[in-house]
Amino acid sequence: MRLLIVEDDPELQRQLSAAVRGAGYAVDTASDGEDAHHIGATESYDAVILDLGLPRIDGLSILERWRKEGNTTPVLILTARDSWTEKVRGLRCGADDYVTKPFQMEEILARIEALIRRAKGISTPIVTVGALTLDTAQNAVFRDGQPVPMTPLEYRLTAYLMMRRGAVVSKTEITEHIYDQSFDLDSNVVEVLINRLRKKLGRDVITTRRGQGYVLTP
Repeated sequence: MRLLIVEDDPELQRQLSAAVRGAGYAVDTASDGEDAHHIGATESYDAVILDLGLPRIDGLSILERWRKEGNTTPVLILTARDSWTEKVRGLRCGADDYVTKPFQMEEILARIEALIRRAKGISTPIVTVGALTLDTAQNAVFRDGQPVPMTPLEYRLTAYLMMRRGAVVSKTEITEHIYDQSFDLDSNVVEVLINRLRKKLGRDVITTRRGQGYVLTP
């Protein structure tokens, strides 16, 4: 899963980035409103953490633009404003959730996890596909009840495929949702990662649809 963090405070941006990377997400960042609007409009994300008090363009204006442009990515707003009227305005502009500063990182992670699940039509942190179980709260994958050791990239791809279970996922979609902008992508990096997962999860769990992509089935 891939997140965009929009925060102009360098230290808070660093802390948020470290926390969500530690929870298994790929992360891109922006520090002002203009960059944030451009990145959010041109890249694919599973969720956005958006501060309201940004230079150049404020957070609510960015959110309104995204929604008018048809961008439906779940957005969690961060703000130092504690007024209920600000919260109502943010939600009516298209925000999916709201957190007031100061906050605990565990709360941010739990809210982001819930937003992504909701966007994928999943109501609980446990996703089961055949012999596989994904526990998004623990960032863990189990096969027949036994934990499967995974690198962060392997976990991100497994989680994404399990949340899209039964759907054909293209290479482009995979690269958009599990790698951040700084990752140096080789031409066969997705195939290599898929092969590693097949060795760990079972050869028949991930099927190749020639010319289309991959599908995870029970």
